[in-house]
This record gives sequence, C-alpha cells and structure tokens, in this order.
Amino acid sequence: MRLTAAVYRVPTDAPEGDGTLAWSSTTLTLVRAEADRHTGLGWTYGPAAVAPVVTELFAPLVTDLDPDDVPAVWTAMQRELRNAGRPGVAGLALSAADCAVWDLKARRHGLPLARLLGAARREVPVYGSGGFTTYDDERQHRQLAGWVHDQGIPRVKIKIGESWGTEVPRDLARMAAARRTIGDDTELYVDANGAYQRKQAVRVMRAAADLDVRWYEEPVSSDDLAGLGLVRDQVRPDVAAGEYGFDLVYFHRMAPYVDCLQIDVTRCGGITEFLRAAAVAAAAGLQVSAHCAPHQHLPVAAAVPNLRHLEWFHDHVRIESMFFDGAVPATGGGAAVPLDRPGNGLDLRTADAEHYRVG
Repeated sequence: MRLTAAVYRVPTDAPEGDGTLAWSSTTLTLVRAEADRHTGLGWTYGPAAVAPVVTELFAPLVTDLDPDDVPAVWTAMQRELRNAGRPGVAGLALSAADCAVWDLKARRHGLPLARLLGAARREVPVYGSGGFTTYDDERQHRQLAGWVHDQGIPRVKIKIGESWGTEVPRDLARMAAARRTIGDDTELYVDANGAYQRKQAVRVMRAAADLDVRWYEEPVSSDDLAGLGLVRDQVRPDVAAGEYGFDLVYFHRMAPYVDCLQIDVTRCGGITEFLRAAAVAAAAGLQVSAHCAPHQHLPVAAAVPNLRHLEWFHDHVRIESMFFDGAVPATGGGAAVPLDRPGNGLDLRTADAEHYRVG
C-alpha cells in the first residue's frame, strides 16, 4: 500500500470569523491510499504541516501492510506518533490517512463505504452551519433563508461570542435577527467557540430566553470541563462540545459534562476512532454530532446508531462541492448516503483542485 498527500488552500467566499478566530482561507490536506490499482481518498482541514506526517512517518510503515486490515494499519500509524504527539497536526494526519485506508478497502471490494461499515440509516440529518460574526445582517439573512426556505433544512447555527465575548449586545441582536429570518418552526443553534466565561455564558442564554435556542456549543472553552457542566445545568439549550477531541480518552472525560458529544472524523483519529468515540458516548447515554467536513462524515455518520446530526458547514460544503464529483446536496433536512458507488462515492476533480494546490 502507498500513502501520498497533497495540500490545497482555498480562499473563503467572504471573510469568516467566530468568537475566537478569523480566517480568509481554508486549507485541505488530501491523503491518497493506493493498492491494486485502486485509490482511497481521505482528507482533513488543517495546516500544510499535516502532509509531511503522512509521507515521512506513515508511508514507510504501511508499505507491506494489507490494506484490508484497517485496525492493524491504524495501530501502526498511531504508535508511530508516540514522540511526535497524537493531538494536533499529527492527529489530523492520522485521521485523514485512516479515512483514506477505509475508502481504499471499500473500493477494492467494490462496496459503498457505508455498506462496508454497516448502515443504521440511509439519510443523515444535517443542520446548516455558518452565520459568521464577520457577516453583516443582510449576508446572515440570505444564508439562513437559503437553508431554511430554499433547502428545507429545519435547524441552523450561527456564531456568537464575538471578540472573545466582548460584544454581547451584538451577539444577542444577531440571534434575534436569525430567529426573525428562520421563523418559529426552525431550530436555532449557536456556537460561542469557547469565547465566554462561565457565568457570562449563563447570563447570555438567559437574556436570549425568548429566542428558543436549542443548541449551545462551546459556551466556554472545551478545556473547562467543569465550566461546561456548570453552564449545562443552568441553561435550557443542550450544551455541546468535543470537536477538538483527538483521542478516545478525551471523549470519555468530556461525556459527563455535556448533553451531546461532537466528534470530528478528520481530527479524532479517523473512522476507526470515530466509531469507538460514538460507543463511548452511547455508554454514557449520549448522542453524538458529526463536526464539519460533511462528505468525509457521511458514511460513518450513517453507521452510528446514536447520531443526532451532521454539521453542514458552509465553507466545507463549498470546497467539497468544488473538489469532488459525487458531492450530494442537503435538502429537506438530510443528506443522502452514497450507496450506488464504491467507497465514499467521491472522485477528485484533479484539474479543478490543482488550481488551489500549495504543496
């Protein structure tokens, strides 16, 4: 088996930002796993430094391994990270490589990846995600209206916590504007990206009580487990976190403090670890939500019985639709799981992607 990696950087279609970060481009690292004239694809969103981890640490390890033995491949790569460090860049690389190997196995056997994993559903519930703090009122309105009124998505999320929680009046005004746009029958979600302090996070949600917010993501830093638990116990919306989980222990530690665990297949260790993390959540009586990278998530999200939904993140939906033939739309609140094509059902538009290649 052969592993290679390529890096692509795509400008955003408008400045994007949340409570604690702003950006004008998104970097995608694509891993190819090749064997027997078949190629599997896996990717992650992170810095270009992901690629050398794949090519210098993982590629020599897997040359003589059977690509059907995905647990053996994953274990070899994971052990190689002992001194490099599992969380962070190396974890992104492990995730992308694992996803590529799973995709390769499915393609070698002529199976849709969702069939190989075993499907619990044929359509994955999604929520529209964007509503960046950098948007003006009109842009936010157009985006939310498009999801709700044009695509029929019954749940949407905006970013709050602007400027590390120092613009609460604007946060509340944007939440109210979002509710006016989507009407009373659509679920409103908000994501503070860890911008607030504990009691501040509680005060914000109490001030927004009449807006019927259903999902309060990272009201405080995801490193503050006690704080997440404090907020969870004092507000009406479900409190969620977990997108920065890079290993199984992370999810085990967080489970007692949230209402829903978020898992990102492009960070947590790939499909192999996503399935384990979902089981950890189930053992704690929790559902899970798949974070971003929607088309990388679809097959594994379909396989998880305790899945709540998948984040249909604006920036990643746009990039994946640009880069891959086989990308699916989200209409009526769900995205269809590819069951008529081998692997993840995607083929890279090489010529289109090449324009954005940086490494």
